[in-house]
Amino acid sequence: MLFIRKQSDTKFTLSQEKHLQFLKGCETYIAKLKKEGKLISAQPIERDGDIISYSENAWKDIPFNETKEVIGGYYHILAEDLSEAIAIAKKNPEFEFNPGTRIEIRPIKMKEQTTGFVYPTK
Repeated sequence: MLFIRKQSDTKFTLSQEKHLQFLKGCETYIAKLKKEGKLISAQPIERDGDIISYSENAWKDIPFNETKEVIGGYYHILAEDLSEAIAIAKKNPEFEFNPGTRIEIRPIKMKEQTTGFVYPTK
């Protein structure tokens, strides 16, 4: 899983023309990954929502507000290993258009080793 982390929302920091170039770059990147059979899904994440927590027998619900870093979206990819996933991530257009972008690359756990439980995929 590739989690896109950036310093700001490109919709507000880039000119309209640059933002369109960025979106087209993302579309090209996604099309290439699909053609290579490396993409399961990819979606941006909305900037609003809530955070819930539970402590001392009480629920807490606060509005979600990212301030320093924005999680812009994710790519669920297929890779042979972490090295291939890193190579795929390095080609993401976020780096060209959004200075300070970081992509978190994490394997997805498919099965619990201790219990044998297989996580659903659909």
